[in-house]
Amino acid sequence: MNECIIIVDNSNVWIEGKKFSAKIKGVKPLQNGKHIDDPSWRIDFGKLLTVVAGEQKIREAILVGSRPPLSDTIWKAAKEKGFKVIVHNRNSMGKEKAVDTEIVAQGTEIICTSNAATLKLLSGDRDFIPLIHIATKRGWETEMWAFTNAFQGNGEMAQTVTHIQPLDNVFSEIGWNEFDWPSED
Repeated sequence: MNECIIIVDNSNVWIEGKKFSAKIKGVKPLQNGKHIDDPSWRIDFGKLLTVVAGEQKIREAILVGSRPPLSDTIWKAAKEKGFKVIVHNRNSMGKEKAVDTEIVAQGTEIICTSNAATLKLLSGDRDFIPLIHIATKRGWETEMWAFTNAFQGNGEMAQTVTHIQPLDNVFSEIGWNEFDWPSED
């Protein structure tokens, strides 16, 4: 297929990318097994689009996430690089709400109203299995782009998509470290 739709679960890619960055820097998980996040890692949205699209023409690119602090420029940067950006407020407990549902709704609308292409979903979240089923039923190719620590290779999501593309393999191309971390104290 010559065209693709790219849909990004911003929190999934950003959080898992920070964990992966810490891991490749040799930062060990805590004793309870919780992975440490590298606070210096940033996503380069332009390069992310270029790498994920590969040789395919991008028909549409959507980035969905939770509203950041007012001082955060992430959404402006993503828009400037070609993403349609959709944000939702967090609930009163600070938890992300409506993001996964928005991704399924946006993806389903595109799939059901346009010719088949390749759906490139940037998330390893199992909540998107219904979206993958709809795409497959309508003749779309499906790719899951996610960090390997965000999905199980033999899990239901990985078994549902046409192709798995680990973001680990393109990590150095899709982001950078804004400052030195961990510091050498």
